[in-house]
Amino acid sequence: MPKSRRILIFSFILSILFLELGMKTTLLFAMPPVKREVLANGLVLLVSEDHSLPSLTLQLLVDAGSRRDPVGEEGLSYLAARGILLGTSRHSLAQINEELDFMGASLEVTTGRDTIVLGLRVLKKDLDRGLDLFMETAMKPSFPVEELQREIQQTIAAIQSEEDVPQAVAEKIFQRTLFSNGPYGHPVVGTKESLSRLTREAALRFYQTYYRPNNAFLTVVGDTTFAEVKAKLAPLQEGWATAQIPEKHFTTQFAKGPEAVKVNRDIAQANVILGNGGISRDNPDFYAVSLMNFILGGAGFGSRLFDEIRVKRGLAYSVVSFLDPGKYPGSFQIVLQTKNASAKEAILISLREVERMQAGLVSEEELKRAKQYTIGSFPLRLDTQTELAAFINQVEYYKLGLKYAEEFPKLIDAVTREEVLRVAKAYLQPQSYILVIVGNLKEAGMAEPSQ
Repeated sequence: MPKSRRILIFSFILSILFLELGMKTTLLFAMPPVKREVLANGLVLLVSEDHSLPSLTLQLLVDAGSRRDPVGEEGLSYLAARGILLGTSRHSLAQINEELDFMGASLEVTTGRDTIVLGLRVLKKDLDRGLDLFMETAMKPSFPVEELQREIQQTIAAIQSEEDVPQAVAEKIFQRTLFSNGPYGHPVVGTKESLSRLTREAALRFYQTYYRPNNAFLTVVGDTTFAEVKAKLAPLQEGWATAQIPEKHFTTQFAKGPEAVKVNRDIAQANVILGNGGISRDNPDFYAVSLMNFILGGAGFGSRLFDEIRVKRGLAYSVVSFLDPGKYPGSFQIVLQTKNASAKEAILISLREVERMQAGLVSEEELKRAKQYTIGSFPLRLDTQTELAAFINQVEYYKLGLKYAEEFPKLIDAVTREEVLRVAKAYLQPQSYILVIVGNLKEAGMAEPSQ
């Protein structure tokens, strides 16, 4: 199921739930306490005790995402992250998998533009064994050549498969066009061309540069204590030395629109992405922009875009808007699928609704609903050990403070209609947009594709 459709269905269910419950914006959050300490080697350790189940979740966040890929070696961050799972100085890939199977544990890596996260789920009884394997994987990867080459070929094959997925094609083109040659402009996994140039030596070099304790956070959630984790961790970290982390700050340069990129495909529906540059996560306007987006299209069912395009005209099954903030400014997007013949009309309505957001105050009811949903759905982000660990890591990464969960409702509730209007005028760009359409251009009544 496409990402936008999943978002739409999920938001619809939650909207009904929270509105029927009549949840108050004064709702208080009870998040388990988190103990934080910076260890001698610079590693930030965060532990949240949860003794309800005899299990633990560990997540090591490293500031080594794809924005750090050297020019011409796009996908290097991804390859290095995948490579740490392929074997260590003590265990082959097969032996690692055998260990995990024996413990009933899972070890995986998640890659992104800004960070990578190595995660372990393990039972309490296997903590010693699991933690040893976890730290060995993080600290002593061997980057075996054959496995790395297999990983590269599998990734290239996956990229080739995505070329037959119109929505994936549209998203890649949108990102590349909006961010031009910037660090956010290429896919996290790289491209077929760049991946074919990557080597074991390059992956090892990247790993040795960025996988340092002073460039990482370790969050542990589950059936343990801070003292226990710290004591068990101490001998396992020997030899993991700090280093100077090269940091190349960049100023995000967004493409100037209006610009349209059209890709001709003999398919029944046009896949449309319309948007512009967005904000970074640390932007103080983040909360007002989030509510503005919810009202415009982030709510899915009940949003302005959905009502105008889906409910009133039946032009699209799925239409949603979303923000994609990061350490640096990301994007704002409106994503929809519609019949080729109705693509022009749906695009015009989308632009009109963006302009309407800038033309006057949202209603009291719209803002109230946005606040209720945003505050009411927040606890679902802390519902499992994995989600709580990820949340704690992100709070640390963006320096939000360990009381952020308690402060969040107040931050949302403080947003006014005037602020929503102000940020709509500041960050939406209906006259300078990037448009990508992948569909049957003849049926859509559009010019021949520009690429």
